[in-house]
Amino acid sequence: MATVDDCDVTMDPEMEILSDEELEREAESFKEQGNAYYIKKDYSEAFNYYTKAIDMCPKNASYYGNRAATLMMLSRHREALEDSQQAVRLDDTFMKGHLREGKCHLSLGNAMAASRCFHRVLELEPDNSQAQQEVKNADSVLEYEKMAELGFEKHDFRMVVFCMDRALESASACHRFKVLKAECLAMLGRYPEAQSVASDILRMDATNGDALYVRGLCLYYEDCIDKAVQFFVQALRMAPDHEKARLACRNAKALKAKKEDGNKAFKDGNYDAAYELYSEALTIDPNNIKTNAKLFCNRGTVGSKLKKIDQAIEDCTKAVKLDETYIKAYLRRAQCYMDKEEYDEAVRDYEKVYQTEKTKEHKHLLKNAQLELKKSKRKDYYKVLGVDKNATEDEIKKAYRKRALMHHPDRHSSASAEVQKEEEKKFKEVGEAFTVLSDPKKKSRYDSGHDLEDDTGNMGDFDANNIFKAFFGGGGGQGYSFEANQSSGPGNFFFQFG
Repeated sequence: MATVDDCDVTMDPEMEILSDEELEREAESFKEQGNAYYIKKDYSEAFNYYTKAIDMCPKNASYYGNRAATLMMLSRHREALEDSQQAVRLDDTFMKGHLREGKCHLSLGNAMAASRCFHRVLELEPDNSQAQQEVKNADSVLEYEKMAELGFEKHDFRMVVFCMDRALESASACHRFKVLKAECLAMLGRYPEAQSVASDILRMDATNGDALYVRGLCLYYEDCIDKAVQFFVQALRMAPDHEKARLACRNAKALKAKKEDGNKAFKDGNYDAAYELYSEALTIDPNNIKTNAKLFCNRGTVGSKLKKIDQAIEDCTKAVKLDETYIKAYLRRAQCYMDKEEYDEAVRDYEKVYQTEKTKEHKHLLKNAQLELKKSKRKDYYKVLGVDKNATEDEIKKAYRKRALMHHPDRHSSASAEVQKEEEKKFKEVGEAFTVLSDPKKKSRYDSGHDLEDDTGNMGDFDANNIFKAFFGGGGGQGYSFEANQSSGPGNFFFQFG
């Protein structure tokens, strides 16, 4: 509560000899001046004159009541509560004193005490409409408190924020409600809002351990672990029994240590150990979404190194579910899709990345994936011949020789019509593949994704038999046939030129 010195009141020595009646008149004069300033909304001056009146007559309940009203307008609710309580101590029938005490309790979030005060007003004045409404307000705050408590237990943080917003309409000065709201905003990932609420509290009360904890929690969830620990430690200095701050501090330190150990193992090439360390880190705090997203992505990177491509894709998917803006996880997953030749999925991820960050590198990655997707839609001539994409000219020739003999129609002349048709198709595809891959120019254009139809005409018009004859030297009208090689057993054939 403010003192005389706070109000710069200078005591006149002559006042000591004033009579009680004269003191009362002087005090009333100060009160009237205070009222005038109150009407003009100059609450600081009103406070000063009400304080002068109290100094003249410290046993007058109305002066404390008036000063309480002024302090409420100045948002100094705790001081206002003290003045209101002093007013009703001096006069238990002072209805306005009880009403103001109740309002102060309610503003500070003590709805039970507020309700008692409002009921006392109704005892004095049963038809007091303001007290009747304030009773309803106090009951609403109590109900929102209960709903918020249940919501917090169920991790329904949106419900808690809603309840606290409603409760704060009546309990505007309640730090407890504000801190709970800020904590739930942090749990919902709404860090700037949570930080703003906590900072407002700390501006009024720098020692508020709950607000310090929320500031640390926001930093912790934003993966600023070192700064978060500083706030948790400070919160514990202000409130040594703050269990949430203690647990968060322990988790933050453990998470940082485990993540750093995993990073070191990865850099050292010890991928199995890194995978295990990242897995252990993921069990520390499921609520730390941003850090866990990074851990999943890191584990996905390790998985790709260990050739566990499906596991790597799953981890990256978990990372982007936790953080939809996490570019690194999209890039890692896209590369895994490329490794699996699942180009549609790779293109989708690279498009997401390029839409977010239009860099030259991301544009190149997207174009490359689109090219591979386009190429995958055509016949894969390398697969047709059964060779690697880096196969040499000799390897391509050997592969053609083997596949052409395997699928030549004459070899399957005794098979069913369905089998003959299928083998003829494969024989033709083998000829197409050889025509393209044995020609350096065509091969280069094929590898770069260009359509060959425009350069060579319709590939469907060529004669696979002519390619076969040319390759095996059967040109010039010479015949060729497949005959059974009796010495090799049934089903074995040799090629014979006629």
